[in-house]
Amino acid sequence: MQHNCLPMQLYIVAACWGVRQKCNPRLLEKDLEKACEGVMERAAEETVEKRTSVAVKGEAAIKPQFLTTKEKFHGFVDSEWRGPKGEKASDGDKVEETKATSVEEPDTKKLKLDPEEGNKSGKPDGKRIRGQNKSRPHTKPTAYDEKRLCPSVVQDNRECPFGDKCRFYHDVAEYLATKPADIGESCYLYDTFGKCGYGFSCRYAKVHTTPDFKTMVNAELIKANEGRTPVKNSLSKDLQIRLRKRSVTFEKSEEYLKILSDNKEKREQQGNGDTRAAELSADPTGGEQQASTEAEAQAGPDKQPPVKTVGPLTDVDVIKLRMCERKQVDFQDKLYLAPLTTCGNLPFRRVCKRFGADITCGEMAMCTNLLQGQQSEWALLKRHESEDVFGVQVEGCFPDTMTRCAELINGNIDVDFVDINSGCPIDLVYKKGGGCGLMTRTRKFEQIIKGMNYVLDVPLTVKIRTGVQEKCNIAHKLIPEMKKWDVSMITLHGRSKEQRYTKSADWDYINTCSKLASPVPLFGNGDILSYEDAMKARETGVSGIMIARGALIKPWIFTEIKERRHWDISSSERLDVLRDFSNFGLEHWGSDTRGVEKTRTFMLEWLSFMCRYIPVGLLERVPQKINERPPFYLGRNYLESLMASQHAGDWVRISEMLLGPVPTSFNFLPKHKANAYK
Repeated sequence: MQHNCLPMQLYIVAACWGVRQKCNPRLLEKDLEKACEGVMERAAEETVEKRTSVAVKGEAAIKPQFLTTKEKFHGFVDSEWRGPKGEKASDGDKVEETKATSVEEPDTKKLKLDPEEGNKSGKPDGKRIRGQNKSRPHTKPTAYDEKRLCPSVVQDNRECPFGDKCRFYHDVAEYLATKPADIGESCYLYDTFGKCGYGFSCRYAKVHTTPDFKTMVNAELIKANEGRTPVKNSLSKDLQIRLRKRSVTFEKSEEYLKILSDNKEKREQQGNGDTRAAELSADPTGGEQQASTEAEAQAGPDKQPPVKTVGPLTDVDVIKLRMCERKQVDFQDKLYLAPLTTCGNLPFRRVCKRFGADITCGEMAMCTNLLQGQQSEWALLKRHESEDVFGVQVEGCFPDTMTRCAELINGNIDVDFVDINSGCPIDLVYKKGGGCGLMTRTRKFEQIIKGMNYVLDVPLTVKIRTGVQEKCNIAHKLIPEMKKWDVSMITLHGRSKEQRYTKSADWDYINTCSKLASPVPLFGNGDILSYEDAMKARETGVSGIMIARGALIKPWIFTEIKERRHWDISSSERLDVLRDFSNFGLEHWGSDTRGVEKTRTFMLEWLSFMCRYIPVGLLERVPQKINERPPFYLGRNYLESLMASQHAGDWVRISEMLLGPVPTSFNFLPKHKANAYK
């Protein structure tokens, strides 16, 4: 520290400190510098203590005995870490491990200055940090398998159709010599179903294979699971081929699109005129009901009824009901797990169902990809047997593709409702006219909703935002129109597209919209992280609550809301939740190397949200708010501290406790980063 770098205030503070300590006030320059350094060090140590008395903007309030600094936190986590086998890693191993498992993370988002402070530097504002790491590295799980065992060998030693041209192993002994070591002592698939379909390629193969290269089965478990279909809605090979050849017929969709085309021609002929015929053709279902009613009136007691009947004639036989009225779903006062892209996969939904989620929905699927028969897109529609009320969410921007997609879903998979995503804020979707773009294209939106209602046998729901621009809400204008379009349920996210997560959800506006939507049920969504938040949300008059990030941060939120309590869940219980997820992931994605690494990737994406949770016992003020950044703190044990880390390398360590060591070329950077802190 040089003399010309020391501010005058530090000299005054140091001089006062010297007088208080009964030192010579005429200190030499070197002694003065030491005194100033002592004052600065003491001030740094007192910063943590002052956090408790003066709340830091945007940070959660934690009891002072648990607070620490970033350096001390990472020093403790690194020094106490023990590898997957329980052995304490050396300092050199830790450095190598960190480099191998996580790439350099972006800087923490800086706090926004108050408006009155302005831009003191005079420089133009930099680009605002968004909520995605768009340039993150992405390695496919298949890259971790140098050479795999041929599926013909895995599946009961069938003859390989490719013969000598096959690029996979056919010799089991040769494959086992190059295969990575087994992860654990028990195979979840074998223990649950009595047989593991991955055979020798399973990363737990020693449990269900013999030294003479034979696979074992548990006959009792196989018999107990006979006839059971845990997962539905898979894409059949036959349907995939027909979709790719465009040989699938969409009869109802063509009927509706012909009505739209005829209606357009009439409007062109009539100009701006509005006749009764045009009104009837504008609503296909209304026109059919009118025709059915007229036919019924013409059919007297001596005349033949308009339809052939067996047994007594009912109104349903004569009057065609709207498709969405045939099956009903009770949405009232339910807890709805939001359709979460990337993280809302089937294993995660199973975890949330165990904690009390009432309604679940698949991840957003693009209608064009579904119509093309893409296997990866159809995987988003899969439904587990535990999901008793399940829907799928589709995204599109044109009436023809959305109507055909709805008919395809209606005839080939088992769902309780279909949801239209008109709230997606991603530019890639919005610029094409989908997502939030539908809210500003009301005529297309109306045609999409009426067309999907025309072909569906299940209720049609819609998810929207408050609007597109930050200070221009339009949902209250759109909701009364959607009631006329026969929407069965509306979900409103209390933010606009431009806001993303930088502002709190507007529950006052959600309350206003819920009154406008009545009697159509309206679900509110935004900033629910505790049962107290849920109670306040229910006071607004909404029919139910949709929970998104709150479920990612703590999936036991559904239990807290139903039992009306704060759950001070222990770190070991949280690890058990992750263990359940890993087991469900191995069942869903497979227990071979490819499945293990895919499960690990999705677990790490989830941990990028779960690390924001602060245990109830550490909070000075309960409950935790969703927009408060967790400060650095040490938990009540090492595992609790490890789970609080915001560093991707520490999330990898947690995954290694459940899924074994990562491959040597493994690296990870989360898809999402926190953009919600004030």
